[in-house]
Amino acid sequence: MKILGIDFGLKNIGLALSESELAEPFGQLKITTIALLVEKLKKICLEQKIELIVLGLPEGKIATPVKQFGQNLQKTINLPLIFQDETLTSKEATQKMLEIGKPLKKRREDHVFAACLILQAYLDQQ
Repeated sequence: MKILGIDFGLKNIGLALSESELAEPFGQLKITTIALLVEKLKKICLEQKIELIVLGLPEGKIATPVKQFGQNLQKTINLPLIFQDETLTSKEATQKMLEIGKPLKKRREDHVFAACLILQAYLDQQ
């Protein structure tokens, strides 16, 4: 089963893919409008033959917009979507980027590592 993992940020979203037991980085998309973002994700899902979407669900104020985005995405793409707790994934992703020597600017902008952690957490639970 091919799975797309998503880390939703206010300006960018990170993407990860899995066809087995390991999540792999796929890329990052800049958010201009939600409608355009959903169309880009729909195209990715078709091209990559995605069968399931795992969307990171944060705590706090951003949880509501993420849930709304997930519901909109699921209706538009018509694929199963699972919310995965993403508590502390951004902090863990930043720590891992520090370990490999990523510059500060890249650490602030890169959601791909967080998407991998979110997807890997889902895979590990299965």
